Amino acid sequence: TQTYHSLDPLPMQGPELGFQADDIEAPETEQESKQEILENKDVVVQRVHVDGLGRTKEDLLTYEIADVFQAKNLIDVMRRSHEARQKLLRLGIFRKVEVVIDTSRGTDALPNGLDVTFEVTELRRMTGSYNTMVGNNEGSMVLGLKLPNTFGRAEKLTFQFSYGTKETSYGLSFFKPQPGHFERNISLNMYKVTGQFPWSSLRETDRGISAEMSFPVWKTNQTLKWEGVWRELGCLARTASFAIREESGHSLKSSLSHAMVIDTRNSSILPKKGGLLKIHQELAGYTGGDASFLKEDFEIQLNKTLFWDSVLSASLWGGLLLPIGDKQTSIADRFYLGGPTSIRGFSMYSMGPQSEGDYLGGEAYWAGGLHLYTPLPFRPGKGGFGDLFRTHFFLNAGNLCNLNYGEGPQAHLKKLAECIRWSYGLGIVLRLGNIARLELNYCIPMGVQSGDRICDGVQFGAGIRFL
Repeated sequence: TQTYHSLDPLPMQGPELGFQADDIEAPETEQESKQEILENKDVVVQRVHVDGLGRTKEDLLTYEIADVFQAKNLIDVMRRSHEARQKLLRLGIFRKVEVVIDTSRGTDALPNGLDVTFEVTELRRMTGSYNTMVGNNEGSMVLGLKLPNTFGRAEKLTFQFSYGTKETSYGLSFFKPQPGHFERNISLNMYKVTGQFPWSSLRETDRGISAEMSFPVWKTNQTLKWEGVWRELGCLARTASFAIREESGHSLKSSLSHAMVIDTRNSSILPKKGGLLKIHQELAGYTGGDASFLKEDFEIQLNKTLFWDSVLSASLWGGLLLPIGDKQTSIADRFYLGGPTSIRGFSMYSMGPQSEGDYLGGEAYWAGGLHLYTPLPFRPGKGGFGDLFRTHFFLNAGNLCNLNYGEGPQAHLKKLAECIRWSYGLGIVLRLGNIARLELNYCIPMGVQSGDRICDGVQFGAGIRFL
């Protein structure tokens, strides 16, 4: 089971950049002549003011607005001021940011001098939120309490409670960006998560702490993380298999992980162009705990716009879990495959190794998908609500298994290529903003193996990450 967290959406509201006539006191003819001179000649930004600050430290904003002083002409001033406004909003500490550009006044004012003023409105010291969240084929209600700008330098302290169809969690997190480089940040988290996994007749409760550091390198986003988790596994039903009962009990996992992401897509939910490369490694056991393994997985996606506003999309996932030492891997660390968000036409996580109908996950997997998205026939609602819908043709394939690590790589590849599950079909996709997407597909599963649970016919899926 994997949980994905992301930063809150950025508040991008506010008036557009430009002149405000009420702030210019000069006569109209003089204003026109001076503006014409400024547009045709070089200008100098003499002063930049930030009005409306309360608990925000001024040194934090110096990094965000410094580029405005480098502007050479009026258009450049407007462009750089707009970029600085976006940076200020990105900090997540202001409700509103307005920009006023005016000619310089005072005894030291230059003929071509300008003053730029950012008028800001800070967020309240404490904000609450209530919303719903869509995960991979599950939904949840989320209550949040947030202290933005905790110490005056864009820090954020957040408490969040989530109650869902399969998972209930609460956690406390602290987020701090590096001044002037918002992409470089650290976060500390404490949490408790209780999840139910009916495909495995398993209940899992995690209590953990983690420390995370994110930073960009070239065109990539890198994340380093340490996590310590006390895991409690139990049976969800009395009919749970003996293999699940054997897995029950307590374990402690301490792991170091690294993630690298390159994302050039125009949308993460239903992209029309661009690509995604995501590589993740996790090493457990060297910093304590009784779980010892090396886990590698990757995700690749390519999107290309074709004729008639159709989009061809190809994706490939893969992963490998290597136990370290003599101890077997835990059911909580293995990979799962199948369902409306991965290989369609199969039930949720219901393929691969199993015992008496309980799916145990696998230590190696791959999955690939080829998709063609087209507008709805006859384009109903074009330019409006109809553009949220797409017709969807797909072909999915993949495999999930356990490997004998005494054999060589050639034997491993042969096993992953045996007994391939695949499916094809068509359906309708609905994009819910940039938050999630819904799919209603007619699926035809093929290559079904003994023990696999299929969903032949109509299948509904909801989530944020699809194969």
